[in-house]
Amino acid sequence: MADKLNAQKSVKIAAGAVVCVESEIRGDVTIGPRTVVHPKARIIAEAGPIVIGEGNLIEEQALIINSYPENITPDSEVEPKTMTIGTNNVFEVGCVSQALKIGDNNVIESKADVGRNVILTSGCIIGAFCQVNTCEVIPENTVIYGSGCMRRVQTERPQPQTLQLDFLMKILPNYHHLKKTIKASHTTS
Repeated sequence: MADKLNAQKSVKIAAGAVVCVESEIRGDVTIGPRTVVHPKARIIAEAGPIVIGEGNLIEEQALIINSYPENITPDSEVEPKTMTIGTNNVFEVGCVSQALKIGDNNVIESKADVGRNVILTSGCIIGAFCQVNTCEVIPENTVIYGSGCMRRVQTERPQPQTLQLDFLMKILPNYHHLKKTIKASHTTS
C-alpha cells in the first residue's frame, strides 16, 4: 500500500489535463496541460522520469514505458535517462512507445511499436502495426506505413487533434473518475 502511495506521489498532473483513474501510471511521471490519458492507458517510468508535454492524446491500452535496455539489469549503476515527449502527439490504441525523445505533432498509430533507440523528431506518423526499433533519428514529416514499413516524407505535419481533445476533455469526466491535478512545484511536508 505504501508503495502505491509513493508511486502516486511522484506523478505530477498539470491543471487542465484529463487523466482517468483507470489508467496505470507508475514512477516519476509529469503530465502537461490539455493532455488526455484514457482508461487502461499505461505510462511506466522505471529507468528514469517521463515528461509529457501539452496537448497529447494517449488512448486505451497505449503503453509509454521508460524501461531499462535489454542488456542492463535494474540493480546495476545506470544513470537515469529522462523520456521527453513534446506537444500535440497522438498515441493510438495498443501502441508501444519506448523512444526517449519524441518531438511535436507525431502520430503513433494502433499497434505500432517504437523502440528505445529511436528519436522521433516532429510531424512523423508511424503507421498501424509498423515496428521501428533501429538506432536512428526519424527525419521530420516522415511517414512509415504498410506491412513492409516503407517510408516517405509528407509535405505538411499532421493536424493537432484540438477538436478531439476538447471533446474528450468535456465527455470523459462524465463517464470516468479522474486523477487529481498535482502541481509540479508541489512539495510534501
